[in-house]
Amino acid sequence: MAGRIRQNDIDEVKARTNIADIIGDYVSLKPGGVGSLKGLCPFHDEKSPSFNVRPGVGRYHCFGCEEGGDVYAFLVKLDHVSFTEAVERLAGRIGYQLHYEEGGGGPSESSGNRARILAANNAAEEFFRDRLAAPDADPGRRFLGERGFDAAAAAHFGVGFAPKSWDELTKHLRTKGFTPDELLAAGLVSQRDRGVYDRFRGRLVWPIRDVTGQTIGFGARRLLDDDNGPKYLNTPETAVYKKTQVLYGLDLAKRDISRRDEVVVVEGYTDVMACHLAGITTAVATCGTAFGVDHIKVIRRVMGDDSSTGSVIFTFDPDSAGQKAAARAFGEEQRFSAQTYVAVGPDGLDPCDLRLAGGDDAVRRMIDNRKPMFEFMIRQVVERFDLDSVEGRTSALRAGAPIVATIRDPASQNGYTRELARLSGADLDDALRAVRSAQRGSRSQSGDRTGGRPSQQSPQQSPSDPYAEQGQSTSAPAPIREADPTDPTQRTERESLMVLLQLPEEVGADRASRAVQVPFSNPTHAVVRDAIASQLPSIADPGWVDRILAEVPQAYEPTVNALAVAALPQAGTDVGRYARSILDGLIDRDLLREKAELTSRLARTDPQNAELRRSLQVALSSIDQERMRLRGE
Repeated sequence: MAGRIRQNDIDEVKARTNIADIIGDYVSLKPGGVGSLKGLCPFHDEKSPSFNVRPGVGRYHCFGCEEGGDVYAFLVKLDHVSFTEAVERLAGRIGYQLHYEEGGGGPSESSGNRARILAANNAAEEFFRDRLAAPDADPGRRFLGERGFDAAAAAHFGVGFAPKSWDELTKHLRTKGFTPDELLAAGLVSQRDRGVYDRFRGRLVWPIRDVTGQTIGFGARRLLDDDNGPKYLNTPETAVYKKTQVLYGLDLAKRDISRRDEVVVVEGYTDVMACHLAGITTAVATCGTAFGVDHIKVIRRVMGDDSSTGSVIFTFDPDSAGQKAAARAFGEEQRFSAQTYVAVGPDGLDPCDLRLAGGDDAVRRMIDNRKPMFEFMIRQVVERFDLDSVEGRTSALRAGAPIVATIRDPASQNGYTRELARLSGADLDDALRAVRSAQRGSRSQSGDRTGGRPSQQSPQQSPSDPYAEQGQSTSAPAPIREADPTDPTQRTERESLMVLLQLPEEVGADRASRAVQVPFSNPTHAVVRDAIASQLPSIADPGWVDRILAEVPQAYEPTVNALAVAALPQAGTDVGRYARSILDGLIDRDLLREKAELTSRLARTDPQNAELRRSLQVALSSIDQERMRLRGE
C-alpha cells in the first residue's frame, strides 16, 4: 500500500496546472471580467452561467449551488475519483514525478484501479488499430471502404479491428501486465466457467472517449455472417464508462461546438465520421442508448448553452424507431436554452448513406435545411391522420395542440397555433381553443412545465471533501451572514476582500496592512479580514488563497472561495488602479469615521484643557494629510 503523496508535490503540481485548461475540457468558459472566466455549472442545471473560474487564483466557485474549490476538488467532485488519483492524473499530464511518504513507492491500489482500466483501454485501442491492417481484417476494411472511409479516416477516428479469436486480445494484454480482474473491470473480456475470453471478436471497433480524450470504452460492429451477437456491441458499464453520460465524437467536436454554438446529434459512429469528413465537425452520437437528460447536461456544459442563439440539431431516420427517438428528444427539448432543430436527409438517408449518394455537399445541405423541432413534431403528429375527413382533422388538431402548448415564447406559440390550424385544416379559433385547453390540462396534471428551471442540487448534497484523504476536516459549513447588497459599507468590505484575495500583488503589503486594520461591520467579513491579517507577511508568496483558507474556520471556506473567484471589472479596466482605489476607499471611509469621532471629542473638550485639545487637533491634521495622500495617488 503506497503512502501519502508529499505535500510539496501536491502544491507543486497544482502550481504548474492551469485550472482553466482542466475545467475547459468539461465546460465552455467565456470571459467574465478581468482575469475571470464563466460558464454553466457542471454540478447543477442552470439557465445562465453562475460558475466562475479564476486561473490566477487557481480556484472555481458556483454562485448558484455554492460548489467550489481548487483543481483537485473539481476532478474529485465531477469525475468521482479519489484525491490521490486527481493529483496523480494532473502529475501525469505535466510529466511530474510524485514522491510518496511512509515508504510508499507508487499509487495506492484503490486510486490506481481507474488508472489501470484506462491503461488497459489504451493498450486495447492500440491493439485493435494495429490489427486493422492484418489480412484477417479484410471484412473490416471492406466495410469502411463501402461507406466511403479510407485509411486516413479510420486512423483519425481510431477505428480498429478485433480478430475472430477466443482470447487473442486477452493474451496480448496479459503480456502487458494486466490481470484478468483488471480486464473484466475494463469490460474488455467476459467470463465463463472456462475462464475469461475476448468480449469483441471478428468486429470493427471504435474507441469511445470522454470529453478529455481518454479512451473509456469501445463500440463494435458485427461483420461476419456467423456472428450471432447484436449488430452493435458496446463496453458494459464500468468505473469509467457510463453510457448515459457519453457522446461519441465529443472529444473531437467540443472545440467547434463551443466556438460555433452548435451541436449536431446523429445516430451512429459512421454518421459522426461522415459529418466530420463533410465539414460538420460539431457532430456527436449516443453510445448504445437513447438520447437523455445526462446527454443534455454534457452538451449544455460544452456549448455554454445560456442563450437562445445556439442550435441543437437532431438527425432522425423517418422510420418508426426514428420517430420514437424524435419524440424522446422533443420530450427533453425545454431543457435547452438553445433552439432545437431536426434535419432529415432526402429519401430518409442518414448522413453516412447521404454522403455516399451525394457527397459532402449533400450532408452540409441536409444540416442547412434543418427545420425547427416544433414544426417537425407538429407535422409528424398531424400526418398520422386522414385529413380528408372531419374526424381526422379534429383528431389531428387535438393531437397537435399539446405540442404547441409547450412552447414558451408567446409570439412563437401564436405562430405555431396558426401553423397547426393550417396543417390540420382547422379554423384558427378552434386551434386557439385547443391549445388553451391543452395548457390548462398540462398545468392541472403536473404543474406549469414552462415556468421553472431544472432543479438544483443543494450544497448539502455535494460530494465529500476531496481533501479528506489528506487528513483535513470535512464537516458541513455552518450558516454564514452574507453581505447585504443594499448596504454600501458591506459592499465596500466585500470588494476589499476580493481585491486582497485576488490581486495581492497589485495592492502591496503596506496598503493591505492598513486596510486590514479597518473595523468591519459584517462579522463574516471580519473573520476573513483577520485571516488575511495573520498571513500578511507572505502576501507576495505563491499559494496566498490556500493559506487564507487554511487559516479560517471550515465554515468560512466557501465564503473565502467565493470571494477569491467573484468577478472583478470588465476587460479594459486598469486592474492595479482599480484594486488600489477599492482599498483606498475602505481606508478613507475609516479615516472619515475617526475624524468624526475626534471632531466630536474636540467639541466636548474643556477649552481650558489646552494640551488635550492640541493633541486632538494634531490627530485631526494627521488624518487630513493621510486622506489627501490617498486621493493624490
